[in-house]
Amino acid sequence: MKNGKKISWKIPALSLVGLLLVVSAKSTILPEPPGGTGTVDDRTENAFQHPFEGVDRDQRREFYVGNSFFRDAWVAAPSSTRGRDGLGPTYNSISCSGCHTLDGRGAAFTAGGKVDLSLLFRLSQLGADGKFAPLPAYGDQFNPIAIDGVEPEGDVSVDFSYVKGTYPDGTGYELRVPKFTFSNLRFGPFGSNTRVSPRVAPHLAGLGLLEAVREADVLALVDEKDANGDGISGRANYVFDRTLKQMRLGRFGWKSNQPSLRQQDAGAFVGDMGITSSVFPDQNCPAPQEKCKASPSGGVGSEHELSDQILARVTTYTQLLAVPNRRISDPEKVAAGEAKFIEVGCAKCHNPSFVTGDHEIPLLSKQKIFPYTDLLLHDLGRELADHRPDGLANGREWRTSPLWGVGLFPTVNRHSNLMHDGRARSIEEAVLWHGGEAEVVKHAFMKLNKGEREALLEFVRSL
Repeated sequence: MKNGKKISWKIPALSLVGLLLVVSAKSTILPEPPGGTGTVDDRTENAFQHPFEGVDRDQRREFYVGNSFFRDAWVAAPSSTRGRDGLGPTYNSISCSGCHTLDGRGAAFTAGGKVDLSLLFRLSQLGADGKFAPLPAYGDQFNPIAIDGVEPEGDVSVDFSYVKGTYPDGTGYELRVPKFTFSNLRFGPFGSNTRVSPRVAPHLAGLGLLEAVREADVLALVDEKDANGDGISGRANYVFDRTLKQMRLGRFGWKSNQPSLRQQDAGAFVGDMGITSSVFPDQNCPAPQEKCKASPSGGVGSEHELSDQILARVTTYTQLLAVPNRRISDPEKVAAGEAKFIEVGCAKCHNPSFVTGDHEIPLLSKQKIFPYTDLLLHDLGRELADHRPDGLANGREWRTSPLWGVGLFPTVNRHSNLMHDGRARSIEEAVLWHGGEAEVVKHAFMKLNKGEREALLEFVRSL
């Protein structure tokens, strides 16, 4: 879509990864649309907000109704606005868009260096039995805000230290290390056995397409024992599907800890805004939080604050958010960067493409897509470890983040902060933070000359 007009794709036959091929100085073959036939053409701050191209009238209506419940503020109960009351009692944000601004990525930190509301903190406690559980006084997510009459759980601040390094060619770099401090904790201090995992709100483009990727195609990329000896051993996370009442492949979240967008959305409603649903019917009001437990519930026509109908519309909204087209200003540089991306080994985890399987929304089915993720867990090393398991994911593992749209974060969200906690201030810094399985790949990147490194980064910015 460009300026509200539909665009048509004429797709030539391309290589396996479907990337840019330079034919001559005056002629190029354009890359295939990254989000399939539903790809939209928008380079503005609205790039992540469009519905999948080709949706029918009914789907478009459901999309925009879902968008209204995603975008607009929720309020505390009781309220005359019964369709969207039930906020809190404790929470992180008053709306989904409060963290996913313009359906983009959270900043993690404000311009003044404070913790932004888009950065939440998962909590766990290691018990004497060696198992992890939510904190008895705070639950499994830290909520620093509360409705009137209820005590917020506390405050969190951030300080930064900086680590300098040098490439083999003598070029210097600097990495930023965040250190989080919790204060004014209303229900007692965290114990020494507490594990804290900061996680920033990711951008939302293409989530329905990732949901439509066939499980068998994800599992085909698993190499848990590194049978091919390349140092990469992606693992699948399996988590409990609360609707189907069975274990399923995890796809969403920083550790692939949610199996579907319906469950991901419902989990965000209860965790971030304190809004219950049939999927997550219980408030995060641990035993010591008496005022939290005594607060009234919201909603209308349901025992839950978020009705199944509204949840379905929000789910449709997140499923149908389209992927923006790539932006290529220097074809030869991008083509060279693609070659280096593959050569150093980035594509071993950031798998370029899938063909989607069947989905309940037919438009999302049988689409060739280029998300640059394998949806698997990888050990990224000690420096990035949160020491907090999540499903089958251990404290050093993270899901491979999709790269489509990454070059638009500065335009849409006015920042370039990357990684699970926003520590990286650029794509280059994000690469340099990779350790564990990616250590060899990182060092291969570092050994490139400056021009080759910049070409690789330009390729990623074009995605």
